[in-house]
Amino acid sequence: MNTRIFLVAAEASGDALGADLARELRTRDARIILAGVGGPLMGAEGLPTQADISGLAVLGFVDGLLAYGRVKRAVAATVSAIVAAKPDVVVLIDSWGFTLRVAQGVRAAAPEIKLVKYVGPQVWATRPGRAATLAATVDHLICIHDFEVPFYAPYNLACTVCGHPALGRYRPGDGAALRARQGYKPKDQLVLVLPGSRPAEIRRIGPILWRAAEILDRDRPNVRLLVVAAAAVREAVVAQAPPVARILDERDKEDAFAAATVALAASGTVTTEVALQGAPLVIGYKLGWMTWALGRAFFFKSKFATLMNVAADAEVAPEFLQTRCTPANIATAAATLLDDEGARAEQIRRQDEALALMGRGGRPAAEIAADAVLGVIAGGARS
Repeated sequence: MNTRIFLVAAEASGDALGADLARELRTRDARIILAGVGGPLMGAEGLPTQADISGLAVLGFVDGLLAYGRVKRAVAATVSAIVAAKPDVVVLIDSWGFTLRVAQGVRAAAPEIKLVKYVGPQVWATRPGRAATLAATVDHLICIHDFEVPFYAPYNLACTVCGHPALGRYRPGDGAALRARQGYKPKDQLVLVLPGSRPAEIRRIGPILWRAAEILDRDRPNVRLLVVAAAAVREAVVAQAPPVARILDERDKEDAFAAATVALAASGTVTTEVALQGAPLVIGYKLGWMTWALGRAFFFKSKFATLMNVAADAEVAPEFLQTRCTPANIATAAATLLDDEGARAEQIRRQDEALALMGRGGRPAAEIAADAVLGVIAGGARS
């Protein structure tokens, strides 16, 4: 009998993880039957989505309330597709709120189906009680960091640590080639703006990063502004970018990251991707005020938001959150890196050390995740 695996992802980052995992699973056994709910990357791997997940990339308490109806419909459609497919295992990728509801729906409708969560909630930073919720719902967790595992030990949830997926996806960019293609001069300093991959991030963080970039452009004649626009938010990014900024497609992202003198970025996976290419970062992040107030009062426990900083337990890359996320603060930190080659080199060195702590140089996350999924099917999950 052929093995059946169903992958579920609701956001761009999860779609990329699902595509990586699908490719790796097929290398193990061409007879594996894959199905899924996801985006264009999973679709390109032969897993056309079986539910409408558009509009689910929400961020924060208010956005979540506004999207409640869409989420509820997408959960119902996803659970229905899973039950109809009768898989041996379902892999629920990232997107905590959506995938938790899907897991609970599958448990109620078809408890014999095994469930694997691929990337757990950030229990080390917010709401450690989610560890108990997850342990009561799924059979296995594939998490990114070693320091996550102790949160699940009291609940006997089997965990596999895969390392950060961006580390295994890394391919070296050619910064010199991008500079040549774009006609930049050797003395030009490239300020790369990366305002996020969710509409809410573009709205809240984009204007702050662009204003900081414009301050740097105004004060330094050799500064050139550019942005890599994720496909899912390209229209919003193009509408927001100032006329002097050059807009690049995602296919140029590794080269652009390698070419950057400094990157101004919203906190997220992209910060690891940029650091892997050897560019220093200044990071900003801002949530809606209600979400932030609730988070600071009850949930947010970590000193840092950026994974490199969390891994190093130090502010390797300057990060400015909420009230400190201002154009002036971000521009001042970036100006130091633009004006001081030694400061740039030191931050890159510290970023490299943090990447090593995150597992740089190890096996790709997709390989480890595939091992875990196939192990669950073979009976490796907790009873």
